[in-house]
Amino acid sequence: MERKYWISAVVVVTGAALAASFLWVPTPKGPVGPAPTPLGWQASIELLGGDGIAGNSAGSAAQTRFSDPWGVVMGGSVLFVADAGDNNRIVYRGLDGAFHLLAGGREGFADGQGAAAAFNTPSGIALDRHGNLYVADTGNHAIRKVTPQGQVSTVAGNGMAGFADGTGAQARFDGPMGVAVGADDRIYVADTWNDRIRVIEPDGRVWTLAGGERPGWEDGAGPLARFDTPTDVALDAQGNVWVADLQNNALRIVSPQGMVSTRVGTPGGERLLWGPMAVALTHDGVAYISERLSGRVVQLSPSGHMVAVAGNDAQRFARPAGVAVAADGSLLLADADAHRVHHLRPLPVGVEPPLVQLGPSPDNPLPRNEKRWPLAPQTGWHEVTGTLGEVRGNFSGESRHHLHSGFDVRGDVGQTVLAVAPGKVSSPASTWTLGGQAEGFSLDKLDYIHMKVGRDASNRPLDAKRFQLVNDEHGQLDRVRVRRGTRFQPGDALGSINNQAHVHLAVGPSGYERNAVRLGFANYADHVAPKIDDIALLDANDQRLKDTVDGRLRVARDGDGLQLVVEAWDQVDNNLPRRRLGLYTLGYQILDSNGRALPGYEQPRMNIIFNRMPPQREAVKVAYAADSGITVHGSSSTRFRYVLTNTVRDGLLSTGLLQPAELLPGNYTVRVTAKDYSGNEAASGRELQLQVE
Repeated sequence: MERKYWISAVVVVTGAALAASFLWVPTPKGPVGPAPTPLGWQASIELLGGDGIAGNSAGSAAQTRFSDPWGVVMGGSVLFVADAGDNNRIVYRGLDGAFHLLAGGREGFADGQGAAAAFNTPSGIALDRHGNLYVADTGNHAIRKVTPQGQVSTVAGNGMAGFADGTGAQARFDGPMGVAVGADDRIYVADTWNDRIRVIEPDGRVWTLAGGERPGWEDGAGPLARFDTPTDVALDAQGNVWVADLQNNALRIVSPQGMVSTRVGTPGGERLLWGPMAVALTHDGVAYISERLSGRVVQLSPSGHMVAVAGNDAQRFARPAGVAVAADGSLLLADADAHRVHHLRPLPVGVEPPLVQLGPSPDNPLPRNEKRWPLAPQTGWHEVTGTLGEVRGNFSGESRHHLHSGFDVRGDVGQTVLAVAPGKVSSPASTWTLGGQAEGFSLDKLDYIHMKVGRDASNRPLDAKRFQLVNDEHGQLDRVRVRRGTRFQPGDALGSINNQAHVHLAVGPSGYERNAVRLGFANYADHVAPKIDDIALLDANDQRLKDTVDGRLRVARDGDGLQLVVEAWDQVDNNLPRRRLGLYTLGYQILDSNGRALPGYEQPRMNIIFNRMPPQREAVKVAYAADSGITVHGSSSTRFRYVLTNTVRDGLLSTGLLQPAELLPGNYTVRVTAKDYSGNEAASGRELQLQVE
């Protein structure tokens, strides 16, 4: 009885909110047309809901938690959000500024009223002129309809993946992710893993507008055209369908007659878009595109000029998914991997965007691996070959190419990689780099890298139902696909180790990785204290100060600022003796001649803490001095030369120097603190004696 009353209350509130047609800003009086869209603006980012922690709640912005917020759309001043992941619901933000449930809330395929209905990984959403909401129900391979009163029905699709035109349940889709509705009530669908654009007529008949039988990149008419993983669609005033063509890194346009052209992007040319996920259009032909790989929201003018209105190296979104244009021209954005929904407003010209907290919260729960390793035996012991934040080179001679983003576990080539925790695929591009050394697979919050995804050592499929092996026109393996919404359980086979002879685990989205040591692994132990091999001061030319007096390093007070560089490394229990690992945290103090800490140095300045990855590419050269690292994988020992006067911690990045002019003439001691994740601290070689003159 209580459940029935609650559902009725939801319907009443929903209907009232939709009927109100209220605005977040005062409605102008008189026949005022829409203002021209400003170009090249920068966004002030405001939080509408979610605190960066995955959850299932609705209420005020602070009380609401999302699992996988994806599609967003505005109806009047009501904001609708498709929340996938474990929530599988449609919510809306109403007059009171709070989020309320409209429909769903459990994983399944069921029509019905409000919470009685069920979805499986709802993605894109769109409104028609009658106030009905249409949902690309990705995991159910169907297009669903939700009335203003919360009544859910199925428009097309039958819950089975496939490709078939037809009417209603006779039609089949394969993981549709994008949906748009025209003024004539036609529904346009980005049929993602069929690589096609489909149309649903008002009478329920489904037909194919454009796209062919395999992924590719071809302009042309109808079935001659090729898309590669289209994830969203939007309609312009002329009836053209704009397509976010994810894996082609392109923006495509389909005419009402099915003629496909490319708006942004060139096959084999310079990449201008970085994984376009969603597209939204203004009344005057300006497009906004959310990018998966860069974490940006990009504005495209009618003349073709592009600028990022939000998201950059320092303030990137974790995985910007759905984007929608509000009545006042501002933007609504769902940041799926951050479990947040944002409002982006134009800033006045010349005003710098303020720094705000983006990405998932550091307090977001870790995957429930229950001490499992990604290799058998999952509760045994395995050698660790790399940790978060270590310096890594490339195969072109650059020894400081990037920071290591995860936790490496040694294994034999061909050994099966196993899931460590239950998870649901959220990314529409969950696999990458087929046949490359960095081939990998993203499962919920975890990335598994350096393996043949979905294949054994002989390239035979491990699970053809969940891993789709796609061949090119010559019959050669072109890629492995795993649909958004696919679930895995601990111990499920994910692939086999490639020639890198280890599996790499990364926790969290790119740019927001957390230290995977925190997962805890069976029989993993570290009782070995880090070792400090060297402490040096470097001048502005990266040259080491060498002059000494009475055993102390001579430092001139009138000299430029200096970098404090410490070479140190760590080991863990039972690893091979040659296996050097990076440290977790380092800092320093300055002591006077009596051993007392100078003001401001009472506690060590722990400037380097690899608890969370900074998103900037240059972070590796902020954390590490020249001559760090090795250029290729192998038996050579890696040199970790940390720059302690710089800051790399909490996802932040900045440079700094030790200023001799701030010290009075006399003797000083620089004391280094160097710890591993287990709390072991280097006990020797940690002091550098100075004489400041």
